[in-house]
Amino acid sequence: MSVRPQNPALPILKSISYFRSLPARELARLATRCQTRALQPGQLLFEEGAPCTGLFMIATGHIDVRQVSYRGREQIFHTEGPGATLGEGPLFDGGGYIASAVASEPTTVLFLRRADLLDLCRRHPIVALRMLESLARRVRRFAEIIADLAFRPVSERLARYIDEAGKAQPGTRGAEVQLELTQAQLAARLGTVRELIARAFADLEREGIIARRGRRIVIRDPARLASIARGER
Repeated sequence: MSVRPQNPALPILKSISYFRSLPARELARLATRCQTRALQPGQLLFEEGAPCTGLFMIATGHIDVRQVSYRGREQIFHTEGPGATLGEGPLFDGGGYIASAVASEPTTVLFLRRADLLDLCRRHPIVALRMLESLARRVRRFAEIIADLAFRPVSERLARYIDEAGKAQPGTRGAEVQLELTQAQLAARLGTVRELIARAFADLEREGIIARRGRRIVIRDPARLASIARGER
């Protein structure tokens, strides 16, 4: 007796919080509705303003969600990896995407049509409730970004980024940070331009708070760095 091979979309669906409570038969049915798409670094998944036709789920790789001004200035709102979903908001209000999504590395995504997802939400309201929870968290994150851009100088934003990165990188004990981003990429994440990022780095280094060795940042004064990150300069 031959064993029927598992749909490769199934383990990805199981990793997504929206769908974990669904019965096995419903998950298997949902997996047959999914389409797979592969992206290369820099390739567009969807563009700001374009009609939303369904939900994207990241299987592998990472996606930057960003906006670009008419003058070419870029703001990265967030970066999402495996198990994350994209495009929920426009699914419900019928509008276009509020930002563009671009692969930052080789990435594979699943796509579920809007009609299939809305049908699922009607039959399983818990899915809709969990999507609302996710959207609420993103609204909070966007509010934090707006507050940073409106009230925090670039030096504070950079200090917080370095402070948080030092705490997140295992094995460094917060003393060193290996930057994975160029200054231009970091500027896009912090809502500024490369020149101001370079100036903020130079200020922190001149004050003896950090030392730079290529992309490696040595944190010489963690307490002072944390103080600046909190806006207590």
